[in-house]
Amino acid sequence: MSLDRINPEELSPATGFSHAVAATGTRLVFLAGQTALDGAGKVVGESLPEQFEIALANLLTALAAAGGTPADLARVTVYAVDVAAYRTHAAELGRIWRRSAGRDYPAMAVIGVVRLWDDRAQIELDGVAVLP
Repeated sequence: MSLDRINPEELSPATGFSHAVAATGTRLVFLAGQTALDGAGKVVGESLPEQFEIALANLLTALAAAGGTPADLARVTVYAVDVAAYRTHAAELGRIWRRSAGRDYPAMAVIGVVRLWDDRAQIELDGVAVLP
């Protein structure tokens, strides 16, 4: 499996994401949306960064259970109830990402939503990974 991260010089600098990811591999893993749920199904974490860290850990746990690693992520979508708050915390969220998932970013999008399934959830992440 290989992921080729493509960031053309003609586009704005890719900070915290890749503009495109070309993937080759034999197993596609679709990761369901993950929020800051604990093992009992309760949303934990009060701040957006706390919830982001837990949601990302949940996404990476599901990926690991499928046999993947963060380097296998080709695409991640972030659903944020408050995009302005996401932008305000972007530097901290980037540090959380790098600490948890490394420096190779998948193709990403942040989408503003009115609310998530659980009204206490501030953020949700889903993704696609390509495994060898």
